[in-house]
Amino acid sequence: MKVLLTGGAGYIGSHTAVELLNAGYEVVIADNFSNSSPETVGRIEKITGKNVSVYHVDVADKKGLRTVFEKERIGGVIHFAGYKAVGESVKVPLRYYRNNLDCTLTLLETMEQFGVNIIIFSSSATVYGPLNAIPYVETMAAGPCSNPYGSTKLMIEQIIKDASAARGELSAVLLRYFNPVGAHSSGLIGEMPNGIPNNLMPYISQVAVGKFEKLNVFGNDYPTRDGTGIRDYIHVVDLAKGHVAALKYGAAYRGVEVFNLGTGVGYSVLDIVGAFERANKIKIPYAIAPRREGDLPEYYSDSAKACRLMGWKAERTLEDMCRDAWNWQKNCPPARPIEV
Repeated sequence: MKVLLTGGAGYIGSHTAVELLNAGYEVVIADNFSNSSPETVGRIEKITGKNVSVYHVDVADKKGLRTVFEKERIGGVIHFAGYKAVGESVKVPLRYYRNNLDCTLTLLETMEQFGVNIIIFSSSATVYGPLNAIPYVETMAAGPCSNPYGSTKLMIEQIIKDASAARGELSAVLLRYFNPVGAHSSGLIGEMPNGIPNNLMPYISQVAVGKFEKLNVFGNDYPTRDGTGIRDYIHVVDLAKGHVAALKYGAAYRGVEVFNLGTGVGYSVLDIVGAFERANKIKIPYAIAPRREGDLPEYYSDSAKACRLMGWKAERTLEDMCRDAWNWQKNCPPARPIEV
């Protein structure tokens, strides 16, 4: 099967491309490279020894996206394209609603036009909102979300559900991610945020490499064991393998199914700092900063359903996540780390 990855040159998309190619699928990437690099495609090909078709196109551009479908015989789509920073979404909500919804609507319309009936959607644990107890389970009611980023994900889930109900042949798998971290063990691909990272692990890595003087820990007065936010961190390669499992499931299933992809274990910000220091023998200086608007104190997953129905579960450890993140960062322009 030939699989289209919208936003496929990004962090999760690139790792998923590798796992798809290794599993025997053909990969087509459509990306506007607003938060990624065209060089990533060459790195995917170097890791796998296989070719990737790539189109420099904004997924919200119907004419440009139609060209991709005209040139390629797409069998299924994995939809990553969209803005993804919680804090930024609070500051510029209209930008997030416009981009994330427009990309999805254009994609679904184009899929219908060309008779493509499988979509895997990159959703988020943020759709569970602040009212649910933890761990989050797929049977829980979603929303209201604590930030516009999460709201766009929840809206897109509903759009896909409605599209599937109206077009019975459309199979959709909605993957609710927890917190992807780490990088491919080759050190050739990983997370490349622009400016100050919005996510914890790349922020720690860039402090370690000397790009930033210290890590800002946003809040130490949450009702958690050490006062810092607790999250379910999952290795990006495990997450990528979840997409391969979802694609196989979607090809044999009609309708809409929702799966959590996480480890089921919650780690605090300071847990991650300590694990990174131990795994890599590098000191991470940090300072406490005010809470970020839209952040929740704690959440983690129950991912038993993904194991039961798709045969998927996370396998990599927190040490693997920290080691691979640092291995990737060391392949970026060098700076002198702070040794323990």
